[in-house]
Amino acid sequence: MFADRVLSGMRPTGALHLGHYHGVLKNWVELQHQFECLFFVADWHALTTHYDTPEVIEKHVWDMVIDWLAAGVDPAQATLFIQSRVPAHAELHLLLSMITPLGWLERVPSYKDQQEKLSERELSTYGFLGYPLLQSADILIYRATRVPVGEDQAPHIEFTREIARRFNHIYGKEAGFREKAEAAIKKLGSKKSRVYRELRNRYQEHGDQQALAAAKSLLDEQQNVSLGDQERLFGYLEGGGKMILSEPEVMLTLASKMPGLDGQKMSKSYNNTISLREDPASVIKKIRTMPTDPARVRRSDPGDPAKCPLWQFHLVYSSEETKRWAQEGCVSAGIGCLDCKQPVIDAILAEQKPMHERARMYEEDPSLVRNIIADGCEKADRLAQETMRDVREAMGLDYS
Repeated sequence: MFADRVLSGMRPTGALHLGHYHGVLKNWVELQHQFECLFFVADWHALTTHYDTPEVIEKHVWDMVIDWLAAGVDPAQATLFIQSRVPAHAELHLLLSMITPLGWLERVPSYKDQQEKLSERELSTYGFLGYPLLQSADILIYRATRVPVGEDQAPHIEFTREIARRFNHIYGKEAGFREKAEAAIKKLGSKKSRVYRELRNRYQEHGDQQALAAAKSLLDEQQNVSLGDQERLFGYLEGGGKMILSEPEVMLTLASKMPGLDGQKMSKSYNNTISLREDPASVIKKIRTMPTDPARVRRSDPGDPAKCPLWQFHLVYSSEETKRWAQEGCVSAGIGCLDCKQPVIDAILAEQKPMHERARMYEEDPSLVRNIIADGCEKADRLAQETMRDVREAMGLDYS
């Protein structure tokens, strides 16, 4: 019923690093060739934790978009936009807040977890409590069907599905819904009407998920019914009302295996990162001075790769042959730590070279980036307004 659409966003909190590339951006680059994709700068979300330093956000916004473009995100393949430039996000967030039980927000797993992690900040605000609902509005405003997230974010998507389900249940029961749905069934034609009814009965009476999937597939193929009738048939199929908002599916992404310079997860908070567009001389210096196995005090001392932060970089960047060379050389003291570091340096610089090349024209002419975002915001706003028209109508707020 809804277009197969992927939505994902990132908060502009500083320069992106190789952890972001391996954890998020490489996946975006692949997805843009498979689905309709919308990627957005979540600047309002940045305010939930940086509300007292908003002046840093604007610079981070434009730097981050250049990082996306440098990584290979293609504005000809995906829509790039800024959350705050599409006011409908805020409108839908407000309307959804009217039907969202407070307990639903308080039970989101990351709520208390983040409060504990960021204990130095005052986060007893509605903005922080309500950010999962704003996240839901970000997704639902585009009727996205797929959202790529890590396992830790999966509860947020389930929360979004619950919000969509609650909205559809409350506002999808238009006057005369059953009669309109029955009339829509007849428009399918006698054969398809019979199949639809059989599949609907199997699902509603026996919970047959295969029957549900088959009925949805049947409806997706219909060209002779209006969008409104199609929405009614989807809602009638599942025993609800008219489907106004989509229920997005989780696209689980693998956690980034990109280590930091100290062996911990690469993170700005640990000050152990290599930026996406870092100067090559700086990359070389950081890798050459990063710690290795503390047992290797002298060049002749044998080491243990499992105790060496550099080995984690080999696991990401090196071929099997190079990993064998590094492992054998370390254990036998056949190579020194600087020797071991060189293939990693070469691999990182090779990975970053096309990023520097792609970024150069945007760095030299910032208007190119702003034009890309302006076009993306215009398209995003158009899609958002389509959803809001249906939402306002369903809620009785369409006074035209």
